Amino acid sequence: MKTMELHLTVNGKSLTWTIAPGELLLDLLRRQGYFGVKRGCEKGECGACAVLLDGKPINSCLMFAAQAEGREILTIEGVAVDGKLDPLQEAFLDHGAVQCGFCTSGMVISAKALLLRCPDPSEEEVREALAGHLCRCTGYLKPVEAVLAAASRKKHRARRVKPVAEVAR
Repeated sequence: MKTMELHLTVNGKSLTWTIAPGELLLDLLRRQGYFGVKRGCEKGECGACAVLLDGKPINSCLMFAAQAEGREILTIEGVAVDGKLDPLQEAFLDHGAVQCGFCTSGMVISAKALLLRCPDPSEEEVREALAGHLCRCTGYLKPVEAVLAAASRKKHRARRVKPVAEVAR
C-alpha cells in the first residue's frame, strides 16, 4: 500500500502523520484520537464531522486528508484551553443546547467560526451558521440561544476590561 507524509497543525500542534493517499480527513482524525469529530452521514449533510480548516468550517467526511497538507485544523478537542471550557461551550451547557451530544461538537465548531468572523451576530446569522447541522434532540432553538448568549457575554466582558494603556495610567 502506498503511503505519504502529511504535515499539518491540529489544535495548535504541528504534526506529521503517515496517510494513505485516498484517506478521508474524518478517518485520519478519528484514527489519531480526535473522537469529537463524529462519523455521521458521510455525505456532508449532517455536520457531525465539522472541523475548522484555516478558520473555516468544513465537513471532514468530504475532504481527503492529503488536502490538509500545511493547513491548520481546529477540532472540538482544541476549543477548550487548559481544561477550561470556551465561553461558547459554557453557553451550550447553560442553555440546554446539549442533549445526546452527537451534533454538539459540529455545532460548536461552526458557531466558533461565526463568532471569530462576526463577534456580534444576528439571530439570522447564527441560524445560517448552524444550518448545515442536523439535530434530533434540541429543536435548534437552544443552540441558537446559546450562540447569541456567548456573543453577548463576550461583548459584555469586552466592555468591562479596560485597555492596557488605561490600566497603566
